[in-house]
Amino acid sequence: MVQKNNDIVKLLQLSGLDDSGQVSLIDGRTGEMFDRKVTVGYIYMLKLHHLVDDKIHSRSIGPYSLVTQQPLGGKAQFGGQRFGEMEVWALQAYGASYTLQEMLTVKSDDVAGRSKVYESIVRGETNFEAGVPESFNVLVKEMQSLCLDVSLSNDNSAQKIKNNSQENS
Repeated sequence: MVQKNNDIVKLLQLSGLDDSGQVSLIDGRTGEMFDRKVTVGYIYMLKLHHLVDDKIHSRSIGPYSLVTQQPLGGKAQFGGQRFGEMEVWALQAYGASYTLQEMLTVKSDDVAGRSKVYESIVRGETNFEAGVPESFNVLVKEMQSLCLDVSLSNDNSAQKIKNNSQENS
């Protein structure tokens, strides 16, 4: 690296330029020198062809993954919008719990919840009850495949189990 720098300095000196690669410029309106030296040289620019019309994408319905029941990703597969970890944090920070619940269940991989929401919209109701996301079921199945005994219960059945164990004691 030092050898390359020395070579560049020698070439600048041979060209009659300052070894820093900077030159003093004169203001064209006033004729005075600028306070600081400026790096002057050629630049290679390349225009990137990323246009909005090529990038924009939306969907109302579309394909879902068979395993996770989540919308496929990407414009080419006519997939859904990704709602990532940082977006989840943003909604948590704003306290938008209902929007967060909707994005992570009904609009993602809650199969039963999708049909419940559709039915409630048709009936004109404003509330819905989200179910268990399919990604959670996939996680439970993966844990069970590792020989971990995972069982799910709601608060009512857990309370009954506690009461039964206290009565038997």
